[in-house]
Amino acid sequence: MVSNLKLNKPPVRRHRWLSQLIAIIALINLGLVFFNLSYIPWRDLYLQYLPNVTQLYDPFKGIEPHRETQKYLDKVNQLSAEVSKNGLESPEVESLLSDLRSLSSQMIAENPFALANKSGNLEKIKNQMRDRIGMESAREAFNQFWSLSYLTEANWQKELNFFNRHIRPAIESNYYRHIDTNGKFVDNFWLIDLPFVILFCLDFLVRTFSLCRANPQLNWLQAMLRRWYDLPLLLPFWRWLRVVPVMLRLHQADLIDLEPIRQQINHDFVANFAEEITEVVGVRMIGQVQESIQRGDVTRWLFHPENRRPYIDINNTNEAMAIASRIIQLSIYDVIPQVQPDIDALVSHIIASALNQSPVYKQLQNVPGLNNLGNQLTDNLAKDLSGTAYKTLTATIEDPVVAELASRLVQNFQKGLELELKKKQHQTVIQSLLVDMLEEIKINYVKGIAEGGVEKILSESEQLRQIVRQV
Repeated sequence: MVSNLKLNKPPVRRHRWLSQLIAIIALINLGLVFFNLSYIPWRDLYLQYLPNVTQLYDPFKGIEPHRETQKYLDKVNQLSAEVSKNGLESPEVESLLSDLRSLSSQMIAENPFALANKSGNLEKIKNQMRDRIGMESAREAFNQFWSLSYLTEANWQKELNFFNRHIRPAIESNYYRHIDTNGKFVDNFWLIDLPFVILFCLDFLVRTFSLCRANPQLNWLQAMLRRWYDLPLLLPFWRWLRVVPVMLRLHQADLIDLEPIRQQINHDFVANFAEEITEVVGVRMIGQVQESIQRGDVTRWLFHPENRRPYIDINNTNEAMAIASRIIQLSIYDVIPQVQPDIDALVSHIIASALNQSPVYKQLQNVPGLNNLGNQLTDNLAKDLSGTAYKTLTATIEDPVVAELASRLVQNFQKGLELELKKKQHQTVIQSLLVDMLEEIKINYVKGIAEGGVEKILSESEQLRQIVRQV
């Protein structure tokens, strides 16, 4: 879980400012890493809004203007300058327009945008030119656009403004990118990243040394493994993984607080894992019991004890029998004497209710001086009966003959039950009922978990932890 990444903040150190400085430098490096990853996909945006950045960073990516498209734009610049200086009547204008018509046809035929994976820009240029001229063919539309008659009739300044506003940005976005000896595009970001890696390496060694001094039982390899999450800072590949050590360093340096995120991740992880594991274990356990019943393993275990695995007895005592005997003794010698008055009252009420139904007893109640005799007789009789029953019960428990007869009764009952259960028709019915009962338990077990059983357990666990912290 996330807690294993040492997300908890370390104790306050004397050089906290140094840790914060390293964390900020790591954050800057991470920003450069993501900028490098986004540069090629987002170069058009950088070129449009931050052209100075592209001028500085293009060399690190081996990017330079594409010769063909740059030549095309240079011709347009020469045409614009010539027309602005000498007008459309200049003899150089027709030559420049001819060159532009030829370059347009070449651009459409050869697609110089393919190497930069910008063929979509060429299609956008062709569509805009078709819409501008109103022709189906892009080649004919370019030939018409770069003609002296069209520029004269349509206002050359307006048309050149259209080109600079809509066509030029799409052409300028094209580029040529050099390929190294390995057949991959040139990427010299390592030149920018190297000073950071050296700094992170020195910091990693210092932290490892400090960890070894604080824990002499650790060797250098073990200390390095304790800070394994810092390794992405040293790798020249998969640099995006640096987001993990950077976030941890910012948290440990008190620059950000990741504790709520850690708690939520832990909660979600435990909840999902607990739900899955409890479902799998519970369903599998019940399923194995069902399969065991269907195979007849339970019957063989009950009726063929010679096939059972040896049972390990650690104290030579039948715990079930000992517990039952202990409960009986506690009930007779300790519990019954405490509730003796309640037993007497109950017996007295039962006797009085029976006597009240006798006509003779009702007539005696009407004889002067004998009206209270019935109550006295019922109370004395109830006490005598409960006392006699209690003495008889205790004597029975202590009588070895009674114990022998009870044991014989249990044995004969067990034999009779086994004899009946061995019959095929009884086994089939009982096995079917047990399997159905376990299937119901299985379904309701999974349903209970799906309805929030795990969340309830986690909530109760969190409450218990809060109580423990307060104690």
